Amino acid sequence: MIRNASAMLPVADIPSACAFIRDCLGFKVHMHGDTHAYCESGGGAVRFIQASPNADMDDPDRQIVVYFDCDDADALWAAHSDAIADLPETHRSAPADQDYGVREFHLIHGPFLFMVGHPIPQDTRS
Repeated sequence: MIRNASAMLPVADIPSACAFIRDCLGFKVHMHGDTHAYCESGGGAVRFIQASPNADMDDPDRQIVVYFDCDDADALWAAHSDAIADLPETHRSAPADQDYGVREFHLIHGPFLFMVGHPIPQDTRS
């Protein structure tokens, strides 16, 4: 039986990726080495691995989307708003209600689009 699953995301700079996910999304960095890092928050986990030195990590075709379900997107955004404000404007979008019934925010770090959201209760949807 599988107990947990986590994405292994290739990055050019493991310390930068760990700082981003810690400061902007509240993950704890449990293990960090030269070629691998393990970060966790609640029941979610991400593993960063060192990308090949020849990989173009800025190529938009490499973009990977990672979705995190949370209890309250607004509260998570507010708790990390100082670090989020340091991101370029084009790398962040504040929590907003989506047509598909969730409230979510988006952050970009390297080739990753991190989407974070929670369901909007049926009786409060506009």
